[in-house]
Amino acid sequence: MLKYIIKRILIAIIVLFGISVIIFAMIHLQPGNPYSAMVDPSVPPEVLKEMLEKIGYYDPIYLKYFKWISRALQGDLGYSIYYGKPVLGIISGRMINTAILGAFALFISMIVGIVVGVFSAIKKNTVFDYVITVLSFIGVSIPAFFFGLILIKVFTFDFKIFPSSGMSTLGTNYTGIVAVLDTLKHMILPSIVLALLQCTAFIRYTRSAMIDVLDKEYITTARSKGLSKTKAIFKHGFINALIPIITVICLQIPFLFSGALLTETVFVWPGIGRLSYEAVLNRDYSLIMGILMILSIIILLSNLIADILYAVIDPRIRYER
Repeated sequence: MLKYIIKRILIAIIVLFGISVIIFAMIHLQPGNPYSAMVDPSVPPEVLKEMLEKIGYYDPIYLKYFKWISRALQGDLGYSIYYGKPVLGIISGRMINTAILGAFALFISMIVGIVVGVFSAIKKNTVFDYVITVLSFIGVSIPAFFFGLILIKVFTFDFKIFPSSGMSTLGTNYTGIVAVLDTLKHMILPSIVLALLQCTAFIRYTRSAMIDVLDKEYITTARSKGLSKTKAIFKHGFINALIPIITVICLQIPFLFSGALLTETVFVWPGIGRLSYEAVLNRDYSLIMGILMILSIIILLSNLIADILYAVIDPRIRYER
Protein backbone atom coordinates (compact mmCIF):
# COMPACT_ATOMS: atom_id res chain seq x y z
CA MET A 1 0.00 0.00 0.00
CA LEU A 2 2.78 2.43 0.97
CA LYS A 3 4.69 1.61 -2.21
CA TYR A 4 1.57 2.30 -4.26
CA ILE A 5 1.00 5.68 -2.58
CA ILE A 6 4.65 6.75 -3.01
CA LYS A 7 4.53 5.88 -6.70
CA ARG A 8 1.34 7.88 -7.19
CA ILE A 9 2.88 10.89 -5.39
CA LEU A 10 6.01 10.76 -7.58
CA ILE A 11 3.86 10.63 -10.72
CA ALA A 12 1.85 13.61 -9.47
CA ILE A 13 5.06 15.61 -8.86
CA ILE A 14 6.30 14.89 -12.40
CA VAL A 15 2.94 15.88 -13.87
CA LEU A 16 2.91 19.09 -11.80
CA PHE A 17 6.37 19.98 -13.11
CA GLY A 18 5.17 19.51 -16.70
CA ILE A 19 2.09 21.62 -16.00
CA SER A 20 4.21 24.44 -14.53
CA VAL A 21 6.37 24.53 -17.68
CA ILE A 22 3.31 24.66 -19.97
CA ILE A 23 1.57 27.34 -17.90
CA PHE A 24 4.66 29.52 -17.71
CA ALA A 25 5.44 29.21 -21.42
CA MET A 26 1.87 29.91 -22.56
CA ILE A 27 1.54 32.99 -20.34
CA HIS A 28 4.91 34.53 -21.20
CA LEU A 29 4.62 33.90 -24.93
CA GLN A 30 1.55 36.14 -25.05
CA PRO A 31 2.13 39.32 -27.07
CA GLY A 32 2.19 42.74 -25.41
CA ASN A 33 3.57 44.19 -22.21
CA PRO A 34 1.46 43.51 -19.09
CA TYR A 35 3.13 46.40 -17.27
CA SER A 36 2.07 49.02 -19.83
CA ALA A 37 -1.19 49.81 -17.97
CA MET A 38 0.76 50.54 -14.76
CA VAL A 39 3.19 53.03 -16.23
CA ASP A 40 2.51 56.73 -16.71
CA PRO A 41 2.55 57.52 -20.47
CA SER A 42 4.81 60.49 -19.75
CA VAL A 43 7.63 58.24 -18.49
CA PRO A 44 10.54 58.37 -21.00
CA PRO A 45 11.11 55.10 -22.95
CA GLU A 46 14.68 54.73 -21.67
CA VAL A 47 13.48 54.97 -18.06
CA LEU A 48 10.78 52.40 -18.73
CA LYS A 49 13.30 50.07 -20.36
CA GLU A 50 15.63 50.39 -17.37
CA MET A 51 12.80 49.55 -14.97
CA LEU A 52 11.82 46.48 -17.00
CA GLU A 53 15.44 45.31 -17.12
CA LYS A 54 15.64 45.51 -13.31
CA ILE A 55 12.65 43.21 -12.89
CA GLY A 56 13.97 40.77 -15.50
CA TYR A 57 11.40 41.44 -18.21
CA TYR A 58 13.98 41.04 -20.98
CA ASP A 59 15.55 37.87 -19.55
CA PRO A 60 15.39 34.66 -21.64
CA ILE A 61 12.24 32.64 -20.95
CA TYR A 62 14.15 29.72 -19.41
CA LEU A 63 15.83 32.09 -16.94
CA LYS A 64 12.47 33.66 -16.09
CA TYR A 65 11.05 30.18 -15.44
CA PHE A 66 13.97 29.21 -13.21
CA LYS A 67 13.54 32.37 -11.11
CA TRP A 68 9.76 31.91 -10.90
CA ILE A 69 9.81 28.21 -9.98
CA SER A 70 12.57 28.80 -7.40
CA ARG A 71 10.42 31.40 -5.65
CA ALA A 72 7.27 29.28 -6.04
CA LEU A 73 8.92 26.35 -4.23
CA GLN A 74 9.48 28.72 -1.32
CA GLY A 75 5.83 29.79 -1.30
CA ASP A 76 6.35 33.03 -3.24
CA LEU A 77 4.11 33.11 -6.31
CA GLY A 78 5.04 36.66 -7.20
CA TYR A 79 3.41 40.07 -6.97
CA SER A 80 0.08 40.95 -8.52
CA ILE A 81 0.39 43.68 -11.16
CA TYR A 82 -3.23 44.83 -10.83
CA TYR A 83 -3.85 44.46 -7.08
CA GLY A 84 -0.36 45.43 -5.92
CA LYS A 85 -0.28 42.60 -3.36
CA PRO A 86 1.42 39.20 -3.04
CA VAL A 87 -0.32 36.64 -5.24
CA LEU A 88 -0.53 33.97 -2.54
CA GLY A 89 -2.31 36.33 -0.15
CA ILE A 90 -4.90 37.31 -2.77
CA ILE A 91 -5.56 33.71 -3.79
CA SER A 92 -5.80 32.38 -0.23
CA GLY A 93 -8.51 34.88 0.69
CA ARG A 94 -10.60 34.10 -2.36
CA MET A 95 -9.93 30.36 -2.05
CA ILE A 96 -11.46 30.28 1.41
CA ASN A 97 -14.64 31.93 0.09
CA THR A 98 -14.92 29.40 -2.73
CA ALA A 99 -14.18 26.51 -0.36
CA ILE A 100 -17.01 27.59 1.95
CA LEU A 101 -19.47 27.81 -0.92
CA GLY A 102 -18.22 24.65 -2.61
CA ALA A 103 -18.20 22.49 0.52
CA PHE A 104 -21.79 23.43 1.28
CA ALA A 105 -22.88 22.71 -2.31
CA LEU A 106 -20.93 19.43 -2.43
CA PHE A 107 -22.52 18.23 0.81
CA ILE A 108 -26.02 18.93 -0.50
CA SER A 109 -25.36 17.34 -3.89
CA MET A 110 -23.75 14.22 -2.39
CA ILE A 111 -26.60 13.52 0.01
CA VAL A 112 -29.35 14.15 -2.52
CA GLY A 113 -27.57 12.70 -5.58
CA ILE A 114 -26.35 9.45 -4.03
CA VAL A 115 -29.60 8.69 -2.20
CA VAL A 116 -31.77 9.44 -5.24
CA GLY A 117 -29.37 7.52 -7.51
CA VAL A 118 -29.52 4.40 -5.31
CA PHE A 119 -33.33 4.40 -5.14
CA SER A 120 -33.55 5.10 -8.87
CA ALA A 121 -31.45 1.98 -9.52
CA ILE A 122 -33.52 -0.10 -7.11
CA LYS A 123 -36.72 1.06 -8.83
CA LYS A 124 -35.31 0.71 -12.34
CA ASN A 125 -37.81 1.16 -15.19
CA THR A 126 -40.52 2.49 -12.87
CA VAL A 127 -42.24 5.86 -13.02
CA PHE A 128 -39.92 7.13 -10.29
CA ASP A 129 -36.86 6.11 -12.32
CA TYR A 130 -38.16 7.75 -15.50
CA VAL A 131 -38.98 11.00 -13.70
CA ILE A 132 -35.52 11.15 -12.07
CA THR A 133 -33.82 10.42 -15.40
CA VAL A 134 -35.72 13.22 -17.13
CA LEU A 135 -34.99 15.66 -14.30
CA SER A 136 -31.30 14.72 -14.42
CA PHE A 137 -31.08 15.52 -18.12
CA ILE A 138 -32.89 18.80 -17.54
CA GLY A 139 -30.44 19.66 -14.76
CA VAL A 140 -27.47 18.94 -17.03
CA SER A 141 -28.97 21.03 -19.83
CA ILE A 142 -29.78 24.18 -17.85
CA PRO A 143 -26.90 26.72 -18.00
CA ALA A 144 -25.67 27.79 -14.58
CA PHE A 145 -26.11 31.52 -15.23
CA PHE A 146 -29.68 31.02 -16.48
CA PHE A 147 -30.69 28.94 -13.46
CA GLY A 148 -29.03 31.48 -11.18
CA LEU A 149 -30.93 34.38 -12.73
CA ILE A 150 -34.21 32.47 -12.31
CA LEU A 151 -33.50 31.91 -8.62
CA ILE A 152 -32.67 35.60 -8.16
CA LYS A 153 -35.89 36.60 -9.92
CA VAL A 154 -38.07 34.27 -7.83
CA PHE A 155 -36.46 34.31 -4.37
CA THR A 156 -35.03 37.84 -4.32
CA PHE A 157 -37.34 40.07 -6.33
CA ASP A 158 -40.64 38.16 -6.12
CA PHE A 159 -40.63 36.64 -2.63
CA LYS A 160 -37.75 38.71 -1.13
CA ILE A 161 -36.45 35.72 0.86
CA PHE A 162 -32.74 35.61 -0.01
CA PRO A 163 -30.24 38.32 -1.03
CA SER A 164 -29.18 38.38 -4.66
CA SER A 165 -25.44 38.96 -4.39
CA GLY A 166 -22.35 39.27 -2.23
CA MET A 167 -21.17 37.36 0.80
CA SER A 168 -22.55 39.66 3.48
CA THR A 169 -25.13 42.42 3.84
CA LEU A 170 -23.78 45.81 2.86
CA GLY A 171 -23.66 48.46 5.57
CA THR A 172 -23.60 45.95 8.41
CA ASN A 173 -20.88 44.91 10.79
CA TYR A 174 -22.13 41.60 12.13
CA THR A 175 -19.96 39.44 14.38
CA GLY A 176 -20.24 35.97 15.87
CA ILE A 177 -23.23 33.78 15.12
CA VAL A 178 -25.09 36.66 13.45
CA ALA A 179 -22.28 37.02 10.88
CA VAL A 180 -22.33 33.26 10.23
CA LEU A 181 -26.10 33.28 9.68
CA ASP A 182 -25.81 36.29 7.38
CA THR A 183 -23.16 34.52 5.25
CA LEU A 184 -25.26 31.36 5.21
CA LYS A 185 -28.24 33.36 3.96
CA HIS A 186 -26.16 34.79 1.11
CA MET A 187 -24.76 31.42 0.06
CA ILE A 188 -28.10 29.60 -0.21
CA LEU A 189 -28.86 30.57 -3.83
CA PRO A 190 -25.35 30.08 -5.31
CA SER A 191 -25.08 26.78 -3.42
CA ILE A 192 -28.33 25.57 -5.00
CA VAL A 193 -26.98 26.39 -8.46
CA LEU A 194 -23.70 24.56 -7.86
CA ALA A 195 -25.48 21.65 -6.15
CA LEU A 196 -27.81 21.22 -9.13
CA LEU A 197 -24.86 20.94 -11.53
CA GLN A 198 -23.19 18.33 -9.33
CA CYS A 199 -26.30 16.50 -8.17
CA THR A 200 -27.18 15.36 -11.69
CA ALA A 201 -23.74 13.78 -12.08
CA PHE A 202 -24.06 11.96 -8.74
CA ILE A 203 -27.51 10.65 -9.67
CA ARG A 204 -26.46 9.34 -13.07
CA TYR A 205 -23.21 7.69 -11.95
CA THR A 206 -24.70 6.23 -8.76
CA ARG A 207 -27.68 4.82 -10.67
CA SER A 208 -25.43 3.29 -13.33
CA ALA A 209 -23.02 1.80 -10.77
CA MET A 210 -25.82 0.37 -8.63
CA ILE A 211 -27.65 -1.17 -11.61
CA ASP A 212 -24.40 -2.89 -12.55
CA VAL A 213 -23.82 -4.44 -9.11
CA LEU A 214 -27.46 -5.37 -8.38
CA ASP A 215 -27.28 -8.06 -11.06
CA LYS A 216 -24.14 -9.68 -9.61
CA GLU A 217 -24.20 -13.17 -8.15
CA TYR A 218 -22.99 -12.09 -4.70
CA ILE A 219 -26.21 -10.10 -4.22
CA THR A 220 -28.25 -13.22 -4.99
CA THR A 221 -26.04 -15.26 -2.65
CA ALA A 222 -26.49 -12.73 0.14
CA ARG A 223 -30.24 -12.83 -0.32
CA SER A 224 -30.24 -16.65 -0.26
CA LYS A 225 -28.41 -16.55 3.08
CA GLY A 226 -31.30 -14.69 4.65
CA LEU A 227 -30.30 -11.06 4.24
CA SER A 228 -33.13 -8.71 3.40
CA LYS A 229 -33.05 -6.93 0.05
CA THR A 230 -32.21 -3.61 1.69
CA LYS A 231 -29.32 -5.04 3.72
CA ALA A 232 -27.94 -6.95 0.72
CA ILE A 233 -28.01 -3.81 -1.39
CA PHE A 234 -26.40 -1.47 1.12
CA LYS A 235 -24.03 -3.96 2.79
CA HIS A 236 -22.68 -5.59 -0.37
CA GLY A 237 -23.94 -3.73 -3.45
CA PHE A 238 -23.27 -0.14 -2.41
CA ILE A 239 -19.70 -0.89 -1.23
CA ASN A 240 -18.83 -2.36 -4.63
CA ALA A 241 -20.42 0.59 -6.41
CA LEU A 242 -18.30 3.11 -4.49
CA ILE A 243 -15.39 3.32 -6.96
CA PRO A 244 -17.26 5.24 -9.71
CA ILE A 245 -18.98 7.32 -7.03
CA ILE A 246 -15.60 8.23 -5.49
CA THR A 247 -14.40 9.19 -8.97
CA VAL A 248 -17.29 11.63 -9.34
CA ILE A 249 -16.74 13.09 -5.87
CA CYS A 250 -13.03 13.67 -6.46
CA LEU A 251 -13.71 15.17 -9.89
CA GLN A 252 -16.27 17.57 -8.42
CA ILE A 253 -13.76 19.01 -5.93
CA PRO A 254 -11.60 20.78 -8.56
CA PHE A 255 -14.77 21.77 -10.43
CA LEU A 256 -15.92 23.69 -7.36
CA PHE A 257 -12.78 25.83 -7.57
CA SER A 258 -12.28 26.15 -11.33
CA GLY A 259 -15.80 25.75 -12.70
CA ALA A 260 -17.71 28.12 -10.43
CA LEU A 261 -16.88 31.20 -12.54
CA LEU A 262 -20.41 31.76 -13.89
CA THR A 263 -22.06 31.12 -10.54
CA GLU A 264 -19.71 33.44 -8.67
CA THR A 265 -20.14 36.10 -11.37
CA VAL A 266 -23.94 35.98 -11.31
CA PHE A 267 -24.10 36.16 -7.51
CA VAL A 268 -21.03 38.45 -7.16
CA TRP A 269 -19.46 35.92 -4.81
CA PRO A 270 -15.82 36.90 -4.07
CA GLY A 271 -14.30 33.52 -4.90
CA ILE A 272 -11.47 32.07 -6.96
CA GLY A 273 -13.60 31.75 -10.10
CA ARG A 274 -14.34 35.46 -10.21
CA LEU A 275 -10.72 36.23 -9.36
CA SER A 276 -9.61 34.18 -12.39
CA TYR A 277 -11.85 36.25 -14.63
CA GLU A 278 -10.50 39.51 -13.18
CA ALA A 279 -6.88 38.34 -13.58
CA VAL A 280 -7.37 37.48 -17.25
CA LEU A 281 -9.26 40.72 -17.88
CA ASN A 282 -6.41 42.78 -16.38
CA ARG A 283 -3.62 40.67 -17.90
CA ASP A 284 -2.21 40.05 -14.45
CA TYR A 285 0.31 37.36 -15.45
CA SER A 286 1.64 36.57 -11.99
CA LEU A 287 -1.86 36.17 -10.61
CA ILE A 288 -2.99 34.02 -13.57
CA MET A 289 -0.02 31.68 -13.15
CA GLY A 290 -0.57 31.50 -9.40
CA ILE A 291 -4.25 30.61 -9.81
CA LEU A 292 -3.52 27.99 -12.47
CA MET A 293 -0.80 26.37 -10.36
CA ILE A 294 -2.99 26.26 -7.25
CA LEU A 295 -5.86 24.75 -9.26
CA SER A 296 -3.47 22.21 -10.81
CA ILE A 297 -2.33 21.15 -7.36
CA ILE A 298 -5.96 20.78 -6.24
CA ILE A 299 -6.76 18.63 -9.28
CA LEU A 300 -3.72 16.41 -8.76
CA LEU A 301 -4.47 16.03 -5.05
CA SER A 302 -8.06 15.08 -5.87
CA ASN A 303 -6.86 12.39 -8.29
CA LEU A 304 -4.32 11.18 -5.75
CA ILE A 305 -7.00 10.91 -3.05
CA ALA A 306 -9.21 9.01 -5.50
CA ASP A 307 -6.40 6.54 -6.29
CA ILE A 308 -5.72 5.95 -2.60
CA LEU A 309 -9.40 5.42 -1.84
CA TYR A 310 -9.63 2.95 -4.74
CA ALA A 311 -6.87 0.89 -3.14
CA VAL A 312 -8.53 1.07 0.27
CA ILE A 313 -11.91 -0.09 -1.06
CA ASP A 314 -10.52 -2.68 -3.47
CA PRO A 315 -7.07 -4.03 -2.44
CA ARG A 316 -6.70 -5.63 -5.89
CA ILE A 317 -6.03 -2.19 -7.34
CA ARG A 318 -2.26 -1.79 -7.44
CA TYR A 319 0.31 -0.69 -9.96
CA GLU A 320 2.47 -3.57 -11.15
CA ARG A 321 6.16 -3.03 -11.71
